[in-house]
Amino acid sequence: MLDGFKNISKIPELQKRILVSFVLLAVYRIGAHVPTPGIDTQALAAFFESARGSLLGLFDLFAGGALSNLSVFALGIMPYISASIILQLLVVVIPHLEKLSKEGESGRRQITQYTRYGTVLLSLVQGFGIAIGLESMAGPSGASIVIESGWSFRLMTVITLTAGTSFIMWLGEQITERGIGNGISLIIFAGIVCRGPAAVVNTFRLISTGEMGILVILFISALMIIVVGVIVFVEGGQRRIPVQYAKRVVGRKIYGGQTTHLPLKVNTAGVIPPIFASSIIMFPATIANFVPHPWMKVVADYLMPGRLVYELCYIAFIVFFCYFYTAVVFNPADVAENMKKYGGYVPGIRPGKKTAEYIDNVLSRLTFGGAVYVSAVCVLPSVLISYFNVPFYFGGTALLIVVGVALDTAGQIEAHLLTRQYEGLLKKGRVARRR
Repeated sequence: MLDGFKNISKIPELQKRILVSFVLLAVYRIGAHVPTPGIDTQALAAFFESARGSLLGLFDLFAGGALSNLSVFALGIMPYISASIILQLLVVVIPHLEKLSKEGESGRRQITQYTRYGTVLLSLVQGFGIAIGLESMAGPSGASIVIESGWSFRLMTVITLTAGTSFIMWLGEQITERGIGNGISLIIFAGIVCRGPAAVVNTFRLISTGEMGILVILFISALMIIVVGVIVFVEGGQRRIPVQYAKRVVGRKIYGGQTTHLPLKVNTAGVIPPIFASSIIMFPATIANFVPHPWMKVVADYLMPGRLVYELCYIAFIVFFCYFYTAVVFNPADVAENMKKYGGYVPGIRPGKKTAEYIDNVLSRLTFGGAVYVSAVCVLPSVLISYFNVPFYFGGTALLIVVGVALDTAGQIEAHLLTRQYEGLLKKGRVARRR
């Protein structure tokens, strides 16, 4: 691996891409500390400390702490992610969007433009909602979060937050185009990882005060290494369905006749299911912060991370969204039709409908295994927090994102090295998930 990193210095283009990525991510982290005017930052920080475990806490995690500071990047990249998910769902139900998705690069550019419009629209709505909500909120001591409320504050907050999200979206696109890796994923990655040093410092503080023993720390460290290893192994797991292409004679040339495979990932849905599940379950806890009604408090208490009801609902929603999102992004009927169109078939399975049913059955079994794996990874941090009093700031969703983005970025660096005949980051010359 050290030789692989040394080889990076031999490729000026790769060096430039990595440098651009670091500079743009640094700009993002600097902007996350530029506050929005008109806010009492101390009262806001105290409010978010009391709102841990709610939907606000989840958004603040993906925003890298920018929401708890109400910086210009307070909305983070979540509006863009929401707009992307909505567009992916609409592609299935709107014929025009489905046609665009099949038109190649030009169609994808048009859908990307729609996603940008949707991002701005969602940012406007969310920014206005945050401005209205901040005016009605106060810190635990009773101090008002907004120094001077009114339409001037609302308009300024909406414009500031929308501009911040648009700038983050532009940063992500620039990283994807001029840097290395997926820009949006790297921005989320940076927002999550930036909390690591604070967690380490807090852990040492607990050790020094005797609140946490050395044996517990060693056990947690070993368990974290095992969990990361499991994530790396499963994220690279595939079921390869053999595909045979028949020989075709066109003029004097013979085409086809080769054997290949159709790779089906164990976790096709990625990190979307835990994000959706967390948002739905944490919604009552978020509402309880704005509606201080007794029965809302009871519901919020039962649906706090670490409670049995929360964990059971969380697992149920993850399983549901694993199947739902896999069905949205992967259509066995289309795959079978394309295989039949180009003379491909699965040995022992009739082309067409029978092939689609076979692929669907295989995918359903894989999705069940992926749902169990995602549920286990996402529930484990809550168990550690509840039973070991661990400052585990990386939840299961965050852990999946961090490891997944790291693997994708390493894979792209690997591809740059191998295309120029240099040894990659790994001895085998390839990242496990890209085999």
